[in-house]
Amino acid sequence: MSTESSERLSDAARETLIRVARDSIRCGLEQGRSLPVVAQDYPLELQAERASFVTLNRSGLLRGCIGHLEAQLPLVEDVAENAFSAAFRDPRFPPLSELEVEDLQLHISVLTPAKPIEFDSEVDLLRQIRPGIDGLILVDGYAKGTFLPSVWESLPLAEDFLRHLKHKAGLPANHWSESLQVYRYETESFTR
Repeated sequence: MSTESSERLSDAARETLIRVARDSIRCGLEQGRSLPVVAQDYPLELQAERASFVTLNRSGLLRGCIGHLEAQLPLVEDVAENAFSAAFRDPRFPPLSELEVEDLQLHISVLTPAKPIEFDSEVDLLRQIRPGIDGLILVDGYAKGTFLPSVWESLPLAEDFLRHLKHKAGLPANHWSESLQVYRYETESFTR
């Protein structure tokens, strides 16, 4: 199935994705690879091509976060791959150990397709950003960065959110250019 969907997931689909993410991490520990998933074995809503991020936390601290900004795979496959990658391939952390699995909290964010924001100045851009709702992708030349909407919890002001996003993309906090592009997306997020 190649159509991207932005409809909300059922509770059963959310539970299935959490289980698939945990199973993929377990498979990584036992076999060194992500859980093999056949999308057709799952409900249609999990077969739709959708982008996702999987974030791992331990004791309230980030332990890994990997995802895709654009739909590339059926959602259930994307979550399995991203859970494995967050646990074992996030370059900011060593691979997850067996001892860390028990108290691991999984946070899955399913993204809507990104849409460009049209703006003519930084003030105009800041006026259009919706704190607490928008995830943003910032692109300027080779510089690129994103913040999921959950980042608003630690950066609640649009000015700070944008400044830190520029920094994440490798740009100075006061960077501005005519070639700057910003896209917004929303997420449906759930944690277990």
